[in-house]
Amino acid sequence: MKGISLLTSLAVALLASNAGAATPATTNPQPSTQNDALVSTITKLDNAFFDAFNHCSAPDQLKKHASFLDPNVEFYHDKGGVTWTRKDYIDKTRENVCGHFRRVLTAGSLEVFPIEGYGALEEGHHTFCDLTSGKCFGQAKFLVVWHQTADGWKITRIFSYGHEAIK
Repeated sequence: MKGISLLTSLAVALLASNAGAATPATTNPQPSTQNDALVSTITKLDNAFFDAFNHCSAPDQLKKHASFLDPNVEFYHDKGGVTWTRKDYIDKTRENVCGHFRRVLTAGSLEVFPIEGYGALEEGHHTFCDLTSGKCFGQAKFLVVWHQTADGWKITRIFSYGHEAIK
């Protein structure tokens, strides 16, 4: 009986000592529901930006794709290096993307976080699929920095990383 009382006392003491302990932070924070309008806006922008990307073999679509980019956009690609301007980014897109493959956003992967006084951070996962065969061959993570200006939203930074082949 003394053993049970001792164990009960120890359990109560342990629980009491942890009562004020902080809850561990989540490793995958979710965007706040207060930002539903921002999430909706950035999701629409992502859809429009990449719809133009996916159809960029048409000159008007390449021009539309470029219109989302700040003139001094920085594009960081873990396999392709850094591109420092909209002109260079569009030249590389025209050469390497247009007419070759399309981007598909991975369902449920898009997250949006506000940047106070600036705009928003968009992150997610996407795959790339051959236009001729339709077969998806690669996947990667991405991070886009959107700047809200008086003239609308512009992309100032893009990070594309973690590229790997789909087997």
